[in-house]
Amino acid sequence: MTRLRPLSEAECYARCYGDRDDNVSIVRVSAEGLRRQRAAQSVSGEHLRQRFEERLETRDPAELIEPEAA
Repeated sequence: MTRLRPLSEAECYARCYGDRDDNVSIVRVSAEGLRRQRAAQSVSGEHLRQRFEERLETRDPAELIEPEAA
């Protein structure tokens, strides 16, 4: 398909999702804002890894086996 002209972001959004309403907004966060958000996280990577290992250990091995394909 040959395009006659490039579409703007607003036109692409309208084609995919319909017209924009008050429920949808674009929020731009500065790099400083991202750094503050990351610093506010209270879970360390090590704690997250330990919790993941705990969840892996509690899984039922029988549920992990996939049935053979026909």
